[in-house]
Amino acid sequence: MNWFSLFSDPNTQWILMGTMLLGLCSGVIGCFAYLRKQSLMGDALSHAALPGVCLAFMVTGTKSIFFFLIGAIIAGILATVAISYITRNTRIKQDSALGIILTVFFGVGIVLLTQIQHSNSGNQSGLDKFLFGHAASMIRADVYTIAGISTVLVALCFLFFKEFKLTSFDPGFAKGIGLPTILLDQFIMLLIVTAVVIGIQAVGVVLMAALLITPAVAARYWTEKLHVMVILAGVFGAFSGFIGTVASSMVNNLPTGPLIVLSATVLFILSVLVAPKRGVLAKMRLRASVKSDYRPLTNHQSIKEKSL
Repeated sequence: MNWFSLFSDPNTQWILMGTMLLGLCSGVIGCFAYLRKQSLMGDALSHAALPGVCLAFMVTGTKSIFFFLIGAIIAGILATVAISYITRNTRIKQDSALGIILTVFFGVGIVLLTQIQHSNSGNQSGLDKFLFGHAASMIRADVYTIAGISTVLVALCFLFFKEFKLTSFDPGFAKGIGLPTILLDQFIMLLIVTAVVIGIQAVGVVLMAALLITPAVAARYWTEKLHVMVILAGVFGAFSGFIGTVASSMVNNLPTGPLIVLSATVLFILSVLVAPKRGVLAKMRLRASVKSDYRPLTNHQSIKEKSL
């Protein structure tokens, strides 16, 4: 498939727009999850969305993206509440709580998925596509949904940028000046849940966490300023969506979701290597310059300097 026919195809245009908007939204929100050391949160919430999707199908009996979104959001909110309750009321740390909720919810989702497959009411009806994503099935209405929700999420991140910045870097100071830190924590969780929900159709519940975190980590190598990092993460996420979709469209039988994640991984590797200050090559050049500037004094030089 040549470039002209690729970008002139209406279906490819919609998929391309949807994946780019999804990458942009995921990169922006993923920055705050990464800085708050909650990188596993996206993984937990994406896996927690699976039982919500299955329950929505069992209740409605129809394969409706709208009902799937509602079910996934409810399941994600329940997962965040459970994680918060375990962390605040027990001695279990957050990483352990995340692991517990991730496995329990995903296990329930697999059980429900198997039950649907063997039920008399119907088969899987394509629900297994939510495990690894199926971007090719997106239509104009799905892209409109992703575009609208992505715009709202990005706008909320920039609207509450100062509050999110304070709670991410110094939650004690944020609480001291009167910010509702607990409410802000839950609000950020809700944004992550929503980003996961709109992304499961394109990327899937298994790989959505990578799209949340990888662009943010790659952007961190390029700057020390949070607002620049957020912008770069959004650009990296959108570019990953673009490259992954184009590669999937040009080569048959290659899934879009995994290619998007692989594109983000390539950007991360390049950032690790060539970032101006934090990159491996920059550090190697710095070490080489330090070694070249360091000249140990000989005995004759040291005696002469002492006499002076």
